[in-house]
Amino acid sequence: MLIAYFWEQEDAEAVASALDGEVRRGRFHGEDDDEDHPWVVVLREADEDLIEQHGGWLEPTADDSVAAPPPLPSEPKRFK
Repeated sequence: MLIAYFWEQEDAEAVASALDGEVRRGRFHGEDDDEDHPWVVVLREADEDLIEQHGGWLEPTADDSVAAPPPLPSEPKRFK
């Protein structure tokens, strides 16, 4: 499942109809004004060019994330 975000409802609906997705209203943490919430399109597969043409962006997936952090030390560091 992929999630694309759009600021305009028309853009979200256009991409949803082209890619057989579902339009929902999204919320960002801390936003309490409904006009500030983006439109969300839930997709099975994405066409990044089409999404970008309509001013949208994809939510990063686990595959897009940066490499895992290095392992933590097993013992405390000794300064002296």
